[in-house]
Parts: sequence; structure tokens; C-alpha cells
Amino acid sequence: MKIVRHSARARIAAVGLATSGALLLAGCGAANESAAPAGGGGSELSGSIAGAGASSQAAAMQAWVAGFNSTNPGVQVNYDPVGSGGGREQFIAGGTAFGGSDAYLDEEELPAAVERCGGNVLELPAYISPIAIAFNLEGVDTLNLSPAVIAGIFAKQITNWNDPAIAADNAGATLPDLPITVVHRSDESGTTENFQEYLAAVAPDVWTYEVSGDWPTEVQGEAAPQTAGVVQAIGAGNGTIGYADASQVGDLGVAAVGVGGEFVEYSPEAAAEVVAASQQVEGDRPAGSFAIDIDRQNAPAGTYPIVLVSYELACGTYPNQETADLVKAFFSYVVSEEGQQAAADNAGSAPISDAQRTEFQAAIDSITASA
Repeated sequence: MKIVRHSARARIAAVGLATSGALLLAGCGAANESAAPAGGGGSELSGSIAGAGASSQAAAMQAWVAGFNSTNPGVQVNYDPVGSGGGREQFIAGGTAFGGSDAYLDEEELPAAVERCGGNVLELPAYISPIAIAFNLEGVDTLNLSPAVIAGIFAKQITNWNDPAIAADNAGATLPDLPITVVHRSDESGTTENFQEYLAAVAPDVWTYEVSGDWPTEVQGEAAPQTAGVVQAIGAGNGTIGYADASQVGDLGVAAVGVGGEFVEYSPEAAAEVVAASQQVEGDRPAGSFAIDIDRQNAPAGTYPIVLVSYELACGTYPNQETADLVKAFFSYVVSEEGQQAAADNAGSAPISDAQRTEFQAAIDSITASA
């Protein structure tokens, strides 16, 4: 089931290297206020908008900015992949026009964002991608891992590669007598939060730590910043294992995950099926919020439950018309068929459904200016 777009790997690797620092993505504006600027022709809009957030979106954002720029040469779009936590902080503080986050706004962040945005906040799950369990183990190219074993490894209860629990998942494989080095994010990360949500759901007796965007201090391993840093650290060692957005793992080994009595390799399609079966977050959230809770514990056979849903954050109201128009136009491209396909081609993500596109576009069309 694994789908690897080899033609995109060079572009993805380049983006991954760039995300170790501040990646500046430049693009251009919009065709009109409510329609996606996906067609031909130029745009009369001009100006610039800036966003910051999830490094997992870096390859997708590169594609979105480039596609948007092709028909909107008068506007510059900048995106700094500082990580989900930093992106949410900057967005809530008013430092950026939009944000990217691998987790929806929590109960503390949401009121502040609503206040900053004049009453309505858009949370659009426009980037759907598997989180890969990547490894680098000399002599081992394929690896099966059941949920309890995955949790045991990352909880440091399973510490050697020839542990009987790993061997039971990999009949006939020759596993080395080598310590396991767990690599995790050093920065607050939505990827970390999504991965911990999976561990807590499928192996609650093993993964007993509070789920958050920070890695638990009780099970510290080798820490690295942002997605690119984790991938680089895994690749630099032998016996290493970690988690990262699948679009950026390159040539590292990737484990197949136990789901419903079989081992499933990651694919955008298998990840999208889990998302499609998920429910919206309960509670009093703004009209523009489409935050979802993923049912990872009851994932059907053949689906891939370790999935990252990354949100595009925007305000319902901006202080000036120019910013409102530019955000509206750029987000219209992001959720358009063309924009979603561009992200799929460059980042291996799963395009949103037509029903989601219709809902998201209605929210985007409602963006306005206070003056």
C-alpha cells in the first residue's frame, strides 16, 4: 500500500534541509475575493501576507505558494516552518496573517485566537498525511510493528532490536543485538501530539503519559528540532527509530503498523480513510472551525491510523481589506482541487474530499475586514 513518488523526493529533501532554519516561501496573490485562483489569467491584487507554523507542511506549502504564484504575480506569500507551537503562538499574538498547525487550537488557545480574530477563527484540516515510523537499522530493510510494540519501544520498555516482542512481529527476520535509539522532537510539535494520541489510544497500559505537543521528560531519547532534524538524526545513526511526517522521510526504512490483524504500510489513501470516518470536535467552537477527533483505536483493517491532520488557521475578520482579500484568495487556492493535487504531488498528502472543499470554501468566503 505504500505510495512513494520518487519524482518528488528531491524536492521534498530540499525542503527538509531548509526547515532546519527559517524557510521563506514567496508567492503571489489572488484572482478575486471568493473564487479559487486556480484558473488562467492574472490577478489585480498586490501586497504580501506572512504565515508560520508546522514544519510538516513545508513541502505542501512550497507547492501551494508556487501554484498560487503562477496566476497571481502581484502578491508575496511567506511561510516560516517554525513548528506548530510557534505558529499558533505567532498567529494568536497577531504576528502573522495565517498559521499552520498539526493540532487544533486547545481550550486555552481558542479564546485568545477568537479575541484576536474578531469573533471567528478558521481551522481548516487541509493537509492530511501519514506519520511514518522511520528507522535506520543496518541489514534490516522491512519491519513490522504491532501497536503494543511501538508503544513499548517509544516508552523505552523495549530497548534492544532483538527483543522477543519485535521478533514475534517479524518472523524469519535477522534482528541485530543492538540498543534502540529513540529520536523525538525537541520542540513543541503537533506531529508529536498526534503520535502520542495514537500511542495512548492503542496501548494505554504502556503509554501512560499525558498527551501533549511536548515529548515526555520521563522517556527522553535523542531530541532533534523540527521534522527535518528528526529525519536527519535517524539517518545519521544505526539502530535509530523515530516519527515524522511521511512526506519527508526520504530513503529511511519505514515500519508497517499492525491494524486489524494485519500489518499496513503507510499511504495517503489509507490515512484519508481514517480521517473520513472521524467526527468533528464536540463543544462550543467558532463557525469556521472544522477540527476533528480521529478514532485511532477502532481503525478498520487496511487503514493507517497514525495520521497527521494539519490545519490552516485564519481569522474571520482582519483589520484591513487588503489582508482579508489576500488570505481569502490564498486559502481558496489551498483547498481547491488544483491546490490539493499540487500538495499531493509534492508532499504525498491525501487530497480533501469534495464535501470538505465545499464546507471549507464557504468559511473562506466569509472572511471580511473590520475597516
